[in-house]
Amino acid sequence: MILIIESILMTETMISIKIEKLDEGGYLATSDTLQGLIAQGRTIAETIEIAQDVAKKLIESYIEHGDPLSI
Repeated sequence: MILIIESILMTETMISIKIEKLDEGGYLATSDTLQGLIAQGRTIAETIEIAQDVAKKLIESYIEHGDPLSI
């Protein structure tokens, strides 16, 4: 699945995520594209929404701190 994230630089970034069903219920999203992206939700839609928010905040943090962005 691909997320499209609009960052503080007003540019859109495509990020690949993997969503897996958890044995205890719910779903977990991770990304090999964006280090640190982990999101958990009750439904796939909720998990995607949370992952988009986490990705946006991670990108903004990388930019604000001058850290290299590997996407």
